[in-house]
Amino acid sequence: MKPIHAFLAAALLASPVAAQDFILVQSTTSTQNSGLFDHILPMFAEKTGAEVRVVAVGTGQAINNAMNCDGDVLLVHARAREDKFVADGYASRRYDVMYNDFVVIGPGADPAGVAGSTDAAGALAKIAAAGAPFASRGDDSGTHTAELNLWKKAGVDVAAASGGWYRETGSGMGATINVAVGMGAYALTDRATWSSYGDKGDFKVVVEGDPVLFNPYGVMLISPEKCPSVKAELGQAFIDWLVGPEGQAAIASFAIGGDQQFFPSATAEKVGG
Repeated sequence: MKPIHAFLAAALLASPVAAQDFILVQSTTSTQNSGLFDHILPMFAEKTGAEVRVVAVGTGQAINNAMNCDGDVLLVHARAREDKFVADGYASRRYDVMYNDFVVIGPGADPAGVAGSTDAAGALAKIAAAGAPFASRGDDSGTHTAELNLWKKAGVDVAAASGGWYRETGSGMGATINVAVGMGAYALTDRATWSSYGDKGDFKVVVEGDPVLFNPYGVMLISPEKCPSVKAELGQAFIDWLVGPEGQAAIASFAIGGDQQFFPSATAEKVGG
């Protein structure tokens, strides 16, 4: 027998709800800055009449906000943290929703000589050895977490280099790209935010294609047991739409410059809990 929330969610999807109804989604800067939410959320609103409001911050902050009961749905990209969020009882399950990849960007001069590499850790080791500037988000985001894992794999202690060739912006992805371009520094970014960034100058993607750069996203309903204020029915309706055929098609249709930016990863069996 399907859980009761599945029937309630299905009912919400079947008939539009009052226009003033809304949910709050805690999410990452990449989903907002890339333009993905601007592309898909009007489709959900047209389907249900419900508004989705987004707080776009680093994944670490988004998870903290969700644990403080600030929101109804969490959509982020740091798998170990997501699994812990579920294990700690802040969500009953995590749904695969989509993926893309991280890339290393850098100036046309490429002072570390890493352009064309498919070995991300090896490229970062070369950047460190050359003392070439690197701009890090330094904000406990999913991208920052992925970057720190790469430095660890490369055997580089970036804490010791902080303030030298290694610069922490404490900012979101768009702002960090802006800093990197301004100071001629390398940076790790999700591909979608890079694709949406306008003033690239002579910067280009210098490292891509390494399997460790895989970037999966998960979505979770914040536990109404932990957080009684959660709008569970409408939140689950949004998740069911997102991982269902219509939401997955909406994600796949989002493109920048003709290039698809996110790739659906949900399966039909997961819809409805």
